[in-house]
Amino acid sequence: MDTPLPRWHASPRRGAAPYSDRQTGEVRVPLTLFAVDEPVSDIELVMTRAEGEAHLEQVRAALAAATETAVHGRPREVA
Repeated sequence: MDTPLPRWHASPRRGAAPYSDRQTGEVRVPLTLFAVDEPVSDIELVMTRAEGEAHLEQVRAALAAATETAVHGRPREVA
């Protein structure tokens, strides 16, 4: 019988803030990797500045859609 693989997810590391490298422009987001709800490892998500800006816009759009749903009761499409 096959053993099911753990369900992985990552969350921002408690007490750690994202930071950038002025020389390379990289943005680093400290994360904790979990298998279900058990912490497995601390890792960093590393992105270029352009990737970080694109993800920031996606997060803002998702938050706006969630706010609209909470206020008006109807979801909004997010690309």
